[in-house]
Amino acid sequence: MDDALDALYRRWLFEVWGGDHAAAAEILTPGFTGHWPNLEVHGPAEAAEQVRRSHAYFTDVRVTLDVGPVVGGGMVAAGWSFHGSYRGGIPGATAEPGTPVSFSGQDIFRAEDGRFAEYWVVSDALGLMTALGAVALPG
Repeated sequence: MDDALDALYRRWLFEVWGGDHAAAAEILTPGFTGHWPNLEVHGPAEAAEQVRRSHAYFTDVRVTLDVGPVVGGGMVAAGWSFHGSYRGGIPGATAEPGTPVSFSGQDIFRAEDGRFAEYWVVSDALGLMTALGAVALPG
């Protein structure tokens, strides 16, 4: 089961985040709940839409697996990095379109019946928004 969940996570990271949003229906349970900071999504379609919205601000999107996945007890944890070029459109951002950006994050999934049923993600949104000029750090 651990190998299957490892493979499932890699599909999430490299297929869904790579642009194959339809793969979410194979990876996530119908009752899936995804917990993003300040956002909760339900079902594979809403999860795929959240990924699509995240991509809308960037071109040349590439994700890398930095740590894991660590699998055990029906849970999966991993660390990743997102790389892309800013397309524009984020309110308050002053970065020029084409600005390269990278930020990192961590995923935790709970599996049920061979698919992911629940998801928690934490990412360096502050670092991303600072790089895009949407947030100025004191100092």
